[in-house]
Amino acid sequence: MLWNLTLSKVTVVSHPIQGLVKYHGLREPAKRIPFHDSISVCIEGLSTRTTVEVVEDVVRDSIRINGSVPKGMERRRVELVLNRLREIAGIRCGFRVSSQNSVAEGKGLGFSSSGFSALGLAAVEALGLKLDSISLQEIVRLGSGSATRSLAGGFAIWYANRNGKSYAEMLASPEDVHLTMVVVPLADRMITDSIHKEITTSPFFRARLKALPKIIESMKKAILNDDVSRIGRLAEQDSLSLHAVTMTTKKGWILMKPKTIQVIKEVKKLRSKGINAWFSLDTGPSVFINTHPENAVEISKHIETALGLKTVISDAGGPPQFSNDHLF
Repeated sequence: MLWNLTLSKVTVVSHPIQGLVKYHGLREPAKRIPFHDSISVCIEGLSTRTTVEVVEDVVRDSIRINGSVPKGMERRRVELVLNRLREIAGIRCGFRVSSQNSVAEGKGLGFSSSGFSALGLAAVEALGLKLDSISLQEIVRLGSGSATRSLAGGFAIWYANRNGKSYAEMLASPEDVHLTMVVVPLADRMITDSIHKEITTSPFFRARLKALPKIIESMKKAILNDDVSRIGRLAEQDSLSLHAVTMTTKKGWILMKPKTIQVIKEVKKLRSKGINAWFSLDTGPSVFINTHPENAVEISKHIETALGLKTVISDAGGPPQFSNDHLF
């Protein structure tokens, strides 16, 4: 279908996600469809700002991520999304894209989710396309499966297969659940896609898959009941399950770093002193500490003082928002 090209510049700010019940592995890698449903929360204190401009008579897209020109798979993932949108619009224009994360270092913070949700929404708006939420999610999913959950915002569930489609929807708004996160960014250079490909080689993979429906229902109930303690405990248990599977794949991926273990030990110390705090890890070394709002500052100061690590205190975040503060 041919659309009227507006040639506008659009900027979107999107929030990354913390997986509360994590997804791991792809049943259909090309479409980035996971083996199972998963649940997440957007992180208001972290963000990706992405500016997209449609440019006529340009053969090669201009793409910059965090100040650098992406190469290899990183660039191909961006172009998968842009090419699909060009196909829908029926045009052969080029794109100028600049994307910047609020935190420069930190692996396992979910920035691919915020990056691709911001990219997709900004490009659709720049092209003047009219897409429903599920259609847009199925496009940004080509770059990052978790981008579906950033688009949904708040506390969201990503369905692996619901009526033949894979998309996310909000379970509860940020205001409905009084959860605060203390984020501890830790750097690493590993590539998550390699780990997703290996996941089925773990002898524990099928056991985790079998247990997940019950865990997902428990997490949904905890979110709907604003039960922060239950959310924290379930996310912590699921993190250990995820990393147990990852460590027992054929290549034996160890994603935790010494500092990761140090943070986990400090969280347990705080808990033993009666402070409600639970650790959570996605596929990376960075740590989320889930807690009640009144405990966040104390936990943050403790981690920074005891370990010398920087932290970010954050409430739950909402869906992406348009901005007039462009990157170029």
